Amino acid sequence: EVQLAESGGGLVQVGGSLRLSCAASGFTFDEYTIGWFRQVPGKEREGLAYIDIGDDIKSYADTVQGRFAISSSKAEGTVYLQMNNLTPADTGIYFCAAVLGGYYSDLPGDFDYWGQGTQVTVSS
Repeated sequence: EVQLAESGGGLVQVGGSLRLSCAASGFTFDEYTIGWFRQVPGKEREGLAYIDIGDDIKSYADTVQGRFAISSSKAEGTVYLQMNNLTPADTGIYFCAAVLGGYYSDLPGDFDYWGQGTQVTVSS
């Protein structure tokens, strides 16, 4: 059974940093692309960062380029999202999601497996 479990969310002040983790199990880790998405009430789920685990290819949305960094540990079966210089606009529920194969889409509907999410709140 494919499982994704996010952790690391919390409350942080403007300009602060957080590192989110996405622990994956139940599938061959390096055959998948993992993405991080953010959900804000009343808005569509937004794709932020993606990593093709096998080829270590990374991609970022313009809104987080230069502030967020995605990485993976094959040994741990975990994908990380380092988030720096956070602003109130970064507040939301953060999800990781997985799709078989290399990176080809940033659309939530193209990802097959999802975690339960972790809340990030940035206070001003």
